[in-house]
Amino acid sequence: MPGEIDLFSLLVPGLLPILAGCALLFVVLDLVLARLGVYRYAWHPALFRVALFAALFSGMSLVLRQ
Repeated sequence: MPGEIDLFSLLVPGLLPILAGCALLFVVLDLVLARLGVYRYAWHPALFRVALFAALFSGMSLVLRQ
């Protein structure tokens, strides 16, 4: 995967598609976890959500950017 992607003659970072994919995956996963009631057991639900997104994004970027 290149470092930059040419998008309509605008150079955007190569991690942008991974960020968009992680955002979509996070929304679906967040809805599932909320429906299951997992956030009731978290000490701080907002912090748990941020950490979940950070883990998804960093994990996918490490796997896909090799």
